[in-house]
Amino acid sequence: MAIGDVERVTAGGCSDLSYVDTGMYDTAGYGSVYVLDAERPAIVETGTGAHHDRILDALVSLDIDPASVEVLAVTHVHLDHAGGAGHLARACPNAEVVVHEAGAPHLVDPSRIAEGTRAAVGDLWAFYVDPVPVPESRVRAVADGERVDLGDHQLEVHHVPGHAPHQVIYHDPANEAVFTGDAAGVWVPSLGRTEKTTPPWSFDLEQSLADLRTIRDLDPETLLFSHFGPQSTPEGTLADYGGALREWVEEVDAARAELGDDEAVVDHFVERTEMDAVWDERLARGVAAVDARGALDYLDGRGA
Repeated sequence: MAIGDVERVTAGGCSDLSYVDTGMYDTAGYGSVYVLDAERPAIVETGTGAHHDRILDALVSLDIDPASVEVLAVTHVHLDHAGGAGHLARACPNAEVVVHEAGAPHLVDPSRIAEGTRAAVGDLWAFYVDPVPVPESRVRAVADGERVDLGDHQLEVHHVPGHAPHQVIYHDPANEAVFTGDAAGVWVPSLGRTEKTTPPWSFDLEQSLADLRTIRDLDPETLLFSHFGPQSTPEGTLADYGGALREWVEEVDAARAELGDDEAVVDHFVERTEMDAVWDERLARGVAAVDARGALDYLDGRGA
């Protein structure tokens, strides 16, 4: 699958569902946005906004008029998931934008989340565009246990705040699938495994493990990763990711004990990343830095 390609989701029992490779960070196989051709058509996730035109092109290829899209649902307001919300809201004038209630203010006024993203991602900000505000009247703030009615499909909302306090997953029972956001990690199809995602200021290990149990208890046939694409072996994938998170935090803790200086810890993991063999080197190194800082931040909070 190449940047801009649109494919039907055939994993599990999914129907009426497609996904597009948005080319996030100019890298194939990193950012996916889903189009659910339901009675009330929906787009799940919006990417950074830098390539929202590829999502609109996907609608054309699927013979869906942007004006007929009724729901834009984001799992959380980190800009690699919600940065395109304002751009797509302009192009899809009849769509409500669904987000957890803690994230809703950041769609209406994205200035703080943009500032925080610049600080967190460093050089990777070059791959973003400034987010566009979503009119408050078009934002639907949801909480745990609510449902988004799409007619022949329902999106059941489950609050999973381990990655970010404003994160939810959407369970689509008709497809026996879960849109995971970042709650189940980053699926790397070429490696057949999940990679960690532990952003600073919000990652919490214990809560992330609880979130994995929430997904497991839904017993989906298919996991729909925002990074990247559908995956049809949920039980092993979830268990592996839980173990990987524990090991990662232990590695960072050990490196801090050995090196003493946090920036030296970050540099240690940046220089040792192996993901530059899979992703763009700039992306791989940037992600390694963000994940290390997030684990260090979590360790500080645990100590407090």
